[in-house]
Amino acid sequence: MGIYLSTPKTEKFSEDGENGRLRYGLSSMQGWRATMEDAHAAYPDLDPPTSFFGVYDGHGGKVVAKFCAKYLHQQMLKNEAYAGGDIGTSVQKAFFRMDEMMRGQRGWRELAVLGDKINKFTGMIEGLIWSPRGSDSNEQVDEWAFEEGPHSDFAGPTSGSTACVAIIRNNQLVVANAGDSRCVISRKGQAYNLSRDHKPDLEIEKERILKAGGFIHAGRVNGSLNLARAIGDMEFKQNKFLSAEKQIVTANPDINAVELCDDDEFVVLACDGIWDCMSSQQLVDFIHEQLSSESKLSTVCERVLDKCLAPSTAGGEGCDNMTMILVQFKKHTLSNASVDDQSSPSKSADLEPKQEESTPK
Repeated sequence: MGIYLSTPKTEKFSEDGENGRLRYGLSSMQGWRATMEDAHAAYPDLDPPTSFFGVYDGHGGKVVAKFCAKYLHQQMLKNEAYAGGDIGTSVQKAFFRMDEMMRGQRGWRELAVLGDKINKFTGMIEGLIWSPRGSDSNEQVDEWAFEEGPHSDFAGPTSGSTACVAIIRNNQLVVANAGDSRCVISRKGQAYNLSRDHKPDLEIEKERILKAGGFIHAGRVNGSLNLARAIGDMEFKQNKFLSAEKQIVTANPDINAVELCDDDEFVVLACDGIWDCMSSQQLVDFIHEQLSSESKLSTVCERVLDKCLAPSTAGGEGCDNMTMILVQFKKHTLSNASVDDQSSPSKSADLEPKQEESTPK
């Protein structure tokens, strides 16, 4: 079997939910791809004042995306910076924590379970690609303490995943992104990117890749990976003389924080299977059009997926896995929201009118 099916799988996983502050809908579809490697997380009530949404686009396998969907929000909550109200720092550390947790015996076992590699008859884990190179087991603390076993020196997965998450607390929105999944906000119908696509040819990415000993060929890191930042992909993170932020590929997310206002209508998080087919403004316009006659947000997401799905695999675009989360704000909540000192993120940004594909400062 190649990377594409003979006919697309158009069955969708969809979900809706809401609380007093917002409502959301999501949908994901395998499409033409031979396997489904996307994952997502939607927790409208992560804690009383906080909502968390994330999309994870896996490559080389589904396990890292599924691992992030299961653990990233948990690790953000556990970080001491979160308790102090520093959302930006806590989510950044959670991104790096994913790579730490996926190493060693415990990490190998968890990835194997998420990858369905346990033989149903023998109960044995089988088939996961791993590297014999060692890892820093001393970094693993709490319940992920180092465990002895045949894969104690597991350096982490060779597969990887993008991660784009949005955390909403009162009228603060914090976005963290590594990779080319994207978060966009609609303010008075205008699309503003709250994340940047981390492609290898961006100057800041190229500089880090070359300094770390990597190279770029045909727009790909070391000729293979078309992303400059990702969780996992441990073969690109083997330089023991460099920090995690300075590796050829890094999990270090861009952090962007904005203060929501009554002009803000909704936020969209989606993997590149959507953005390959529609620009940020085109998607915002399409959502507005759909919301004029459809109130169920997951149905709007499903229509986006159907619109993006290619009629054949001849062109490439519209043939990827697709996942989209649509979060709509309830207006009265934004008007009345009060932000105390404990809820302010460490970094902030304001939206300014500019070109559709630009990233707010």
